[in-house]
Amino acid sequence: MLTRKQHELICFINDRLDETGVSPSFEEMKEALDLKSKSGVHRLISALEERQFIRRLPNRARALEVLKMPERGIKTPSKSAPASAPRAAPQPANDVIEIPLHGRIAAGVPIEAFEGASMLSVPAALLGSGEHYALEVSGDSMVEAGILDGDYALIKRQDVARDGEIVVALIEESEATLKFFRREGAMVRLDPANRAYDPQRYAPAQVRVQGKLAGLLRRYD
Repeated sequence: MLTRKQHELICFINDRLDETGVSPSFEEMKEALDLKSKSGVHRLISALEERQFIRRLPNRARALEVLKMPERGIKTPSKSAPASAPRAAPQPANDVIEIPLHGRIAAGVPIEAFEGASMLSVPAALLGSGEHYALEVSGDSMVEAGILDGDYALIKRQDVARDGEIVVALIEESEATLKFFRREGAMVRLDPANRAYDPQRYAPAQVRVQGKLAGLLRRYD
């Protein structure tokens, strides 16, 4: 069952697609639902996508397809619509969303200390489903993975990880670090991407995964 806002959003998207063949922008959705920020739209879109009511068309920032409606089940063409008039393909756009920017990944400062600090505008095409936040990278321990000091790491919030994923790990509830996550016997190994640094090994109870790397933004001065 959808929430009221989710129901309002999918109806708005479906009506706009029926009228124009182009999905509405995040700004239009924000205004239609009277939301304060585009991040709220992103959360609603992600929830509808996870429940398989809509899907994002690949490689396009503004391209949504309604798979089903809550009242009618799987979406089918209207009987009154001519068979020779298919819906126009959604067109790409440069939509951006705002995600929390929690600060720099710094030794001795857990991520929670940065909650609600500021927001970062991010191209919607860089993010998939789920909840995201951003961190500013500090240091050179991941340079061989193309992650440089001052980059913005876009993190999908989750508390589990698979071997080989780049994660934000909170060590002993005090030090946040961005590293490759691997299991080594009964231990957790956090691998840097810089041969000047050694892997770090911890008991599983010492490490708490706080998300995995979903994308990267770089600023050029």
